Amino acid sequence: MDDSESDDRRTRAGTTIRLHAADGQALNAYRVRPQGPASGALVVLHEIFGVTTHIRNVCDRFATQGYSVVAPALFDRVRPAVELGYDADGIAAGRVLRDAVGWDASLRDVQAAIDAAAADGPVAVLGYCLGGTLAFLAAARLTGLYGAVGYYGGQIVQFIDETPRVPLLLHFGEFDPRVGAEDRERIRRRHPEAEIHSHPADHGFNCDHRKEWHAPSAAKALATTLDFLDRHRPPA
Repeated sequence: MDDSESDDRRTRAGTTIRLHAADGQALNAYRVRPQGPASGALVVLHEIFGVTTHIRNVCDRFATQGYSVVAPALFDRVRPAVELGYDADGIAAGRVLRDAVGWDASLRDVQAAIDAAAADGPVAVLGYCLGGTLAFLAAARLTGLYGAVGYYGGQIVQFIDETPRVPLLLHFGEFDPRVGAEDRERIRRRHPEAEIHSHPADHGFNCDHRKEWHAPSAAKALATTLDFLDRHRPPA
């Protein structure tokens, strides 16, 4: 079995559902539930590459931990069913799509995902890259959450004065040129209430489809994330 066949098989656990944002916008989302009763719900926010095989795999893995997971397709407003490559062209295209959608519209779509996920228990949000920034903003602006986790959110600094209203966990790579040491320190100083972890890795270290993947950092961040979610999750 080659890697593509393995990835395809690993992403068959979930289904595509339709979400509706407050402004009437419809968008797709990948949804996967655990085999047994859900211990809670999780909204997973993708990188600038869309709801890729990797993101679906992430959702499937959290489902094995007992979570019901919803991953909204945050580019559907301007280009449905986006799955970009992890290369310079994919990065450039993703940035164009991010800017075309805008932060406010993206947060409306995140809220729609939170509302849908809530049927299965208390909801936390977890995001990577673009999704990491949106997780921070969701903690400050959205409702229906008990916690938020952001991995290497490159735009958090521009929103640094916003105040999270739920417990917040942030992961960064020490060698990430997009979130340098100065920016990480600014975030630490401005948000002492947040749990912030630095890992000996680059941007995108959690994605095993990228050359920046760093397995030890990804494993440690996952363990920290699961502990954070467990500590802060209220009874269903």
